[in-house]
Amino acid sequence: MTLSVQSPTQIAWVTLDLDATETALTGLLGVRKWVRIPDVHFAPDTCSYRGKPADFVASISLSYLGDMQLELISPVRGENIYSDFLRESGPGLHHICVEAESLEQFDAALSQAADHGAAVVQRGVMPGGIHFAYVSAPQAGVPFVEIAHLSPEMRAFYDYIKQEQRQ
Repeated sequence: MTLSVQSPTQIAWVTLDLDATETALTGLLGVRKWVRIPDVHFAPDTCSYRGKPADFVASISLSYLGDMQLELISPVRGENIYSDFLRESGPGLHHICVEAESLEQFDAALSQAADHGAAVVQRGVMPGGIHFAYVSAPQAGVPFVEIAHLSPEMRAFYDYIKQEQRQ
């Protein structure tokens, strides 16, 4: 399966303890700074989980290793792909993310994934304008592949985080 998206731009872990995971990855990878975004609300009018409206909260921590974004996700409340992962597998590598340059490309990538049997498990629009969808990809050796489209505002925010990492 070849999706019409850019090369992977993010590696993400799900964890119960953002502090401990930040410390571990800082030591292992030499990451210097993390930006914490606590209590991000995924609302049922903008997010679905297993085909039904989703209402959950997760805290997120972001950093960069070169141009690769590192994301740590810690579920706070509600049922979602992250709390399921922790319950079934414990903390660990959760997904890689590929970006679509436009919403049309985002939709095309989801269609291509479906054509190859990769079901959408969770999708939505995050505050700030990130359209995202997680497709099940165990045959790829990673539980999920996230397909995302970033708004210009989120792209600028991510560029700021990347620049901070280099200082």
